[in-house]
Amino acid sequence: MPKLKTKSGAKKRFVLTGSGKIKRKHAYKSHILTKKETKQKRNLTQTGLVSQVDTKSVLRQLAIK
Repeated sequence: MPKLKTKSGAKKRFVLTGSGKIKRKHAYKSHILTKKETKQKRNLTQTGLVSQVDTKSVLRQLAIK
């Protein structure tokens, strides 16, 4: 069976942590920032984790497991 290719969009967006969780960035932080509150923009800057429901899908896109 041939090797699986990694989805290029997924490899740009997700990072695997040492404990096996998947880090991601928040959405809504790229443009139209003038109408968003400073607090909202500050909170969107922090990284988050992919939920357990979506972990299997992201790992498949990253060609892991």
